[in-house]
Amino acid sequence: MPVTGSMRRFSPFRSGAFRFALMMAAIFAIGATALLILVEHAVSQYATEVANDNIAAEVAVLRDESRTAGMTETIRAVVRRENAVREHQLRYLVVDKDGNYLAGSLPAAVARLGWHNVALTNRDPRTDDGAETISLTALGARLDNGAMVVVASDRSDLDELRWALGTSSALFGVLITALALLGGFAVGRMFLRRLDGVNRSVERIMHGSLTERLPTIGMSPEFDELSANLNRMLAQIEALMEAMRQVSTDIAHDLRTPLTRLRQRLEAVKESVCGSPVEQQVEGALGQIDDILGVFRALLRISSLEAGSGRQRIAQVDLTSLVLAIVDAYRPVAEDAAHVLSGSIEPNIFGRADPEMLAQAITNLIENAIIHTPAATRISVELAPKADGVALIVADDGPGVPASERKRILDRFYRLDNSRGTPGVGLGLALVSAVTSIHGGRLTITDNHPGLRTELFLPNATAG
Repeated sequence: MPVTGSMRRFSPFRSGAFRFALMMAAIFAIGATALLILVEHAVSQYATEVANDNIAAEVAVLRDESRTAGMTETIRAVVRRENAVREHQLRYLVVDKDGNYLAGSLPAAVARLGWHNVALTNRDPRTDDGAETISLTALGARLDNGAMVVVASDRSDLDELRWALGTSSALFGVLITALALLGGFAVGRMFLRRLDGVNRSVERIMHGSLTERLPTIGMSPEFDELSANLNRMLAQIEALMEAMRQVSTDIAHDLRTPLTRLRQRLEAVKESVCGSPVEQQVEGALGQIDDILGVFRALLRISSLEAGSGRQRIAQVDLTSLVLAIVDAYRPVAEDAAHVLSGSIEPNIFGRADPEMLAQAITNLIENAIIHTPAATRISVELAPKADGVALIVADDGPGVPASERKRILDRFYRLDNSRGTPGVGLGLALVSAVTSIHGGRLTITDNHPGLRTELFLPNATAG
């Protein structure tokens, strides 16, 4: 059996399950990213509001302190707070009504009413790390005596929170996408592996094994129901094909017996009329009966092949020697018909075949080329290895066959209009097709530019 799609390496992008998983991963990743952006915005906004509320509350406390206890106590309160605060917490500034510095860790230059952002450059005298720029959110307010108090909060914690949320969003999106891709790959591989069994069964059916049935896929009831329906259809097709085959076989078998008896009687008549004018007529009748018996033998042989008979005789065969012998035998026949028969046979090619059936198929192809082409036609026979088997090619430079007729010439009893005056009944290529099928090969008929090119491909063949 040739290696086809069922044996191919798994390709993710050719798998519908993988593409579906990829689409769902993209949708989920977009949704998850949008959700995380909203969460980041909400958390950031909430953290900003909390920080601003703390600043506003602290400003309100200091204003109350100034109003109830006086300016001196307000400055002491700021100093106490500055000594008590930790890194990244609140920072303070108090200036008089003229803008002169009174207290706090903020420079007087940042004194401004209302909400505003402040950028400070700090240098740690204990290290040589250089300057560090920090960003703060500040709120300035007037005291009752005209002085100003400013409270600021370091925004680095909020920036770090935003960075952490953004990084988490990106990593989460990458992780979800990777998991979806891996899941799609696994599902697609499992699905394709189960479909391989179906494809192999279909290939065996295509090669004539009509008793083959499709296995269940097992991934869902719908697939199992589809397999069951297809198997019922195959059973009906098998019954119809068997009935048709049996009818043609019965007709050929039942008519062959009386024709054989008739031939024997004509042989007896021929002996009794030896030397008389009737003898020639009897010989003509015998020839016609032999032609009819030949047709019946061909029909029975084709029916036998289509039923699978002969597979047990398939064995390792020297294809090179077989084809060379046939070409040598038919070269004089071609010369008598004013044709030129040549061969291009690669040495040491072996394959599994029934030598008798394969020889009959090759003979039919060569005889067709000799009979159905005009004089001086060149006929070539080629045997060459391919990557997955061997190709036997019979080509000629005759009139060829129209593209619309190439498939029909493989049918039983079909003949082209320009071939009806030549010997034969249209069973030669039907027999070749049956032989090809039983060997698990394929028969291809194409244009030879000019002429006809027939390729019989056999799998499981090797060179050398």
